[in-house]
Amino acid sequence: MHRTLADDLSRLPELLQSARDFATREVTGLAERPVVQFDKAPARDPLPAEGAGAQGALARFAERWAPGFSGSAGPRYLGFVTGGATPASVAGDWLTSAYDQNASGSAGSWAAALERETVAWLRELFGLGEEHSGAFVTGATVSNTVGLAVAREWLGEQLGVDVSRDGAAALGPVDVLSGSPHSSTAKALSVLGIGRDRLRRVPVLPDNREAVDVAALDTALAALDGRPAIVVANAGTVNTVDFDDLRAIAALKERYDFWLHVDAAFGGFAALSPAYAHLVDGLDAADSVCVDLHKWLNVPYDAAVQFTRRRDLQVRVFHNASPYLGLPTGEPDFLHLTPENSRRLRALPAWFSLVAYGGTGHREIVERNVTLARRLGEGVAALDGLRLLAPVRLNVVCFTLADQPTQERVNALAHAVAASGEAFLTPTVYGGVPALRAAFSNWCTSEEDVERVLTAVAAARID
Repeated sequence: MHRTLADDLSRLPELLQSARDFATREVTGLAERPVVQFDKAPARDPLPAEGAGAQGALARFAERWAPGFSGSAGPRYLGFVTGGATPASVAGDWLTSAYDQNASGSAGSWAAALERETVAWLRELFGLGEEHSGAFVTGATVSNTVGLAVAREWLGEQLGVDVSRDGAAALGPVDVLSGSPHSSTAKALSVLGIGRDRLRRVPVLPDNREAVDVAALDTALAALDGRPAIVVANAGTVNTVDFDDLRAIAALKERYDFWLHVDAAFGGFAALSPAYAHLVDGLDAADSVCVDLHKWLNVPYDAAVQFTRRRDLQVRVFHNASPYLGLPTGEPDFLHLTPENSRRLRALPAWFSLVAYGGTGHREIVERNVTLARRLGEGVAALDGLRLLAPVRLNVVCFTLADQPTQERVNALAHAVAASGEAFLTPTVYGGVPALRAAFSNWCTSEEDVERVLTAVAAARID
């Protein structure tokens, strides 16, 4: 064994304690460190010929790279939809690396069984029935891709084509209908060989809504003259967290032949609260569902889950035909369900957090975040020079400049807020108007944080 590696092995407890102490300092200081870092990154170093050992690597990282990492796990990082990492999920994530299980199969380890238990808990959390099976993937993009891959196979089934063998071209043109699809939907259609341009936008409800007009969807489906299609419904749009009427969309299946995929990346968490669960009424009627866990479940990147009613079709798409892996019989191994053969035990951080805080703990996070989002919305509406573009329906505040909201001026406002080190908001365009959006999903965001964000936004307004 290389002498440096052997020395690290002999000092492993000490090295892990050093990493723990460093991580503790970084995490406990998140609330006060700059939320984002604009300084130029260090120039690239050459590959070390001789290693410095784990302690040397930690020291070099702390000096060269740690100062430039964002505070994205902290309470005032309101860009995108970025959760943090609960204490229990961090512990689970560290153990995931320590055990280093390849969770793709069930042979020789209980890791796959733990993932199945965690998926079952999540299914219950989101109000799905036992007919929905699931698996962990990296994020919403892959979750949507898996769901739409199963939908593509279903289309083949309706048309008498084996897509997994004959390819997507055997389907001919595919119709994918959605009101306000997330960009990952188009990306998934590109990856799957269906094509970005096959995504057809259906009119949304009036009065600046993002929810699909179900009557318009009815008309669009009728125009297909019986050809099967894919409908992508949204449970929480990115800009304003608007929700499609899932129950009404599912009812259209009585007259039309379509696969219902629901993108509930973060909006699905409305199911945790009796006050907001009505927003996802009908989620259980979906043929496939996407939920992103490193958003509102607050587990470390990367983690998401996908559900489907048709695991048989999922196996047909993703099974790996190799003698050393075995056939997907009975309870299929996860390597037969997702794009990955090798996969880390992403379920363990989620398992830890669910065991540690239960349904009530995660419900409290959701409800507190919604309350804080509404407080920020009220504060923004009261500030001169700013205006809300939509009501705060759940956990996102979408607003812009009251006068001359050009892309340049809105971007300047976003940069000024970020440069203060107090908060980070992401730009968007809503209803043709350049805007900013603040998304609340972090487990430790407080009322004090909202006041600090409001102060930063007020001070950064563009004249």
